[in-house]
Amino acid sequence: MEFKGIIPAMVTPLDRDEELNEAALRQLVNHLIDGGVHGLFPVGSQGEFYGFTPDEKQRIWEIVVEETAGRVPVYAGTGAITTREVIALNKRAERAGVNAVSVITPYFIHPSQEELYRHYVAIAEATTLPVILYNNPGRTGGVNLSADLVARLAEHPNIVGIKDSSGDFSLTAEYIRNTGDDFAVLLGRDTLIYAGLVHGAKGSITATANVVPSLVVEIYEAFIAGDLDRALQAQLRLAPLRLAFGLGTFPVVVKEALEMIGILAGPARSPVGPMSQANRDKLKAVLQEMGVLERV
Repeated sequence: MEFKGIIPAMVTPLDRDEELNEAALRQLVNHLIDGGVHGLFPVGSQGEFYGFTPDEKQRIWEIVVEETAGRVPVYAGTGAITTREVIALNKRAERAGVNAVSVITPYFIHPSQEELYRHYVAIAEATTLPVILYNNPGRTGGVNLSADLVARLAEHPNIVGIKDSSGDFSLTAEYIRNTGDDFAVLLGRDTLIYAGLVHGAKGSITATANVVPSLVVEIYEAFIAGDLDRALQAQLRLAPLRLAFGLGTFPVVVKEALEMIGILAGPARSPVGPMSQANRDKLKAVLQEMGVLERV
């Protein structure tokens, strides 16, 4: 299995009672695969992993695996605060039939780099699934995987890559420089996909691809084909949607954008509420300017 390409960090569609909307989840799977994506990543940060029980997470993975039907790999987000809980979630992910797991750093607590090393090695040795590290210090209270630590972890045969959402491109570049070609560095900041590919990243796990999968795929496919100008232009066209994330409390903006294009993503789980009407109008204008929505 190669870990590369555009992998949407899927939203988790909910109904008005904030319960899983299975039909909408299946619709989303097909919307993304029809857009040309290279994998699917359910129950990550954009998928509100923090808001679901282990049983709910397993059911989401099972639905995505079933609906995907082998067309693309499925990466399960199995991050949790303790090593024990991650290992238990990975066993559920194995039973659900996913192809790999992505494990965000612990949050609330602030482990040392050595503690993080032991955490990830224990996880990697307790699962049959390939493990992708996930660095997102902005959402984990500043817990950060250093370049030296990632280089150490990359030596483990079952740790195959990292999603880097730090936004610190110097750090991303060091991840790439200090690991081998068989270790996949995947961008988690959607405005940096093109830059990451130029530096040697293997792709991106991206939230904006929920809404415009074909546009995000164009960045990658054009780059691989050697058409750097088209890849860059696609990246520039994508930027306004990523910058619009500040119009609401994470992760509701992508959900509301999906609603605007006809995917019933529903609300986020409380306490995250809907966007204001003024900001909803701004998001609509962004989608119209991008050509995703027609102007009325």
